[in-house]
Amino acid sequence: MKKSLLISTLLLFGFSLGFAQSSEKPFKGRFDNDEYKVYLVLNLHDQNVKVPGQDLYGELPGYLGKRNNSFCWLITGAKVKSANKATINLINEYGSEDLEATLTLQGDSLLTLKQGEGSDIKVPNKGKWQKLPSTLIFKKK
Repeated sequence: MKKSLLISTLLLFGFSLGFAQSSEKPFKGRFDNDEYKVYLVLNLHDQNVKVPGQDLYGELPGYLGKRNNSFCWLITGAKVKSANKATINLINEYGSEDLEATLTLQGDSLLTLKQGEGSDIKVPNKGKWQKLPSTLIFKKK
């Protein structure tokens, strides 16, 4: 009897650990790039991020923002490919430029954004448009 109770407890504990690991959401949170003063706010899993002060857009998978500025690139579509890779579609807030990008997680705190097909990401910087490099590394905040 004690043996079967022990086995049942261990099995239940094992199932709960496996279930907890599958419910993790690695593409969720805020990721910052200090060099260019930009950040990503993501929830590619539930796709329920609201852009502050811009409720018109509703819930999205996320957005790329610029510090000290309200301009952003909206993530309009996202597909998580694996535990560490996802593809996203972005448009600028005017809707005049769009692109596809790949997100790759490195460990649990670094995220690489690699621009693919489409426009270059440009953000306002001191009254001018600053083109961001095609590959950016973000740290989880």
